[in-house]
Amino acid sequence: MPRFLATVLGAGLAGLVFGLGLAIAEMINPAKILAFLDIAGNWDPSLALVMAAAAGVAYLGTRLTLAEGKPLYADDFVLPENTKPEGNKIDARLLIGAVIFGIGWGIGGLCPGPGIASIAYGGFESLFFVSAMGLGLYSAGEIA
Repeated sequence: MPRFLATVLGAGLAGLVFGLGLAIAEMINPAKILAFLDIAGNWDPSLALVMAAAAGVAYLGTRLTLAEGKPLYADDFVLPENTKPEGNKIDARLLIGAVIFGIGWGIGGLCPGPGIASIAYGGFESLFFVSAMGLGLYSAGEIA
């Protein structure tokens, strides 16, 4: 099987599993997300468990992958070069971006991954969200 086809099939399978996980955990349901974010009201902590499980899987997957020595379809891993603690600064740009992301998440009840996955359910809200997200990404590229 050619490398390109294997890569596309692998990425497609990973995306399908990711989307299924989001759907099963109800992370594509804006009401569920908003209930998680409403810590002063009717708080639903179940998504914290989903996020913790996802972080654990990502950590384990990263460790196992890096232990292989090199990727399947590349010569080397491309890892961030700025790994020193003094290079990981919390600056105004990071804080502003986090606040904008949080406001958008709180208003829409979706973030990028679940927003894209929710398109499979055909809701107008999902298409509107993903379109607005695309416009925001484009605008950020033009501004920066």
